[in-house]
Amino acid sequence: MTHFHYQNGALWCEGVPLSRIADEVGSPVYIYSAAAFRDHARDFRDALSGVPRKHLAYAIKANPNIAVLRLLAAEGYGADVVSGGEMARALAAGMPAADIVFSGVGKTPAELTRGLDAGIGQFNIELEEEGVVLARLAAARGVTARAVLRVNPDVDAGTHAKISTGKRENKFGVPIDQAPAMFARLAALSGLDLQGVAIHIGSQLFDLTPLEAAYKRVKALVDELRDAGHRITRVDLGGGLGVAYKADDRPTPPAAYGAMVERVTRGWNVELMFEPGRVIAANAGVLVTRVIWVKPGVVNPYVIVDAAMNDLARPALYDAWHDFAAVTPSGERMTANIAGPVCETGDTFAMAREIDRVASGDLAVFHSAGAYGATMASTYNSRALVPEVLVDGDRYAVVADRIAAETILAAERVPEWL
Repeated sequence: MTHFHYQNGALWCEGVPLSRIADEVGSPVYIYSAAAFRDHARDFRDALSGVPRKHLAYAIKANPNIAVLRLLAAEGYGADVVSGGEMARALAAGMPAADIVFSGVGKTPAELTRGLDAGIGQFNIELEEEGVVLARLAAARGVTARAVLRVNPDVDAGTHAKISTGKRENKFGVPIDQAPAMFARLAALSGLDLQGVAIHIGSQLFDLTPLEAAYKRVKALVDELRDAGHRITRVDLGGGLGVAYKADDRPTPPAAYGAMVERVTRGWNVELMFEPGRVIAANAGVLVTRVIWVKPGVVNPYVIVDAAMNDLARPALYDAWHDFAAVTPSGERMTANIAGPVCETGDTFAMAREIDRVASGDLAVFHSAGAYGATMASTYNSRALVPEVLVDGDRYAVVADRIAAETILAAERVPEWL
């Protein structure tokens, strides 16, 4: 997080003090560093320099802000989308339709149709019925849908259970032992150009061992499909690389991942598809919040901040860790619980955490909040949707407005019989 740094005793993002943004935009507010996004995108791309044929599609569920997408499109990234809404965002940001990969286990016929009409580059088929429907829709339009079959390699990624996707009991993909027969049936359908296979075993992965095991299972499948006479030109390796949320986290650097991929896939003679998300976005953003109260507790005081679980859901969903720091630290420390104002005990960011000493009115940040932050926000407790700000050098812009509760209320209707 080198682009978030202390200068003259206060935290800045690139060339802008966070306190200035908070004063002018209000809090809570997400703040992103354009330089960090660019650096992370280039690091991942450079790590794969030894792979001769590749396609990079940013997993926009991590952070779908269209300003972020425009920035990453300029770095040569396409988009990995999992809904029609995400596809619309990618297109609005200027990402070419041919560079869009449509993933997701629950694509509706309407979404498949929109993808066909847009001319997206690849559908990742999650079940045989989806492939049949896609083929029928494409044939009716006189087009051919470019697709791959997502397989489940039954590999435990060793990550949090709620973000593990590659075990046989997970909802994603088709069992790898059923893939050859299913591939043959789908490949015979008019309207469908089945070009290869895809996998994704989970997110926030620190250990390359499960990834390598999954890739080797995919290579065996590719060999079997080719032996059966199928033309395999693409293998989608997904994403999942982890990032450091804590000071003692030791994630695998992209360069080590790239070296493993180059070694394991040498001679595959396919275009390799990659869908990084968190590794690009997480440490490119923070959530700025203001302390409302420091409430005495039985064991430790509660630092009540104006950010809540509806603004940053990861701690409530996954018991996830985000470093908490004062924007203008005094040098003193305290042990406290950190919680938001939402009427849920689960609206707690940390318990018995040693943090910078803060008081009512102080500004603080939750670090590593650029991924799965604003994108998962809600209006629970009729709270406003949190705004987003992009900093680029010594300038900043609001790239998503705060949507007030009154604006949301205006979209509701009372039936006339009431």
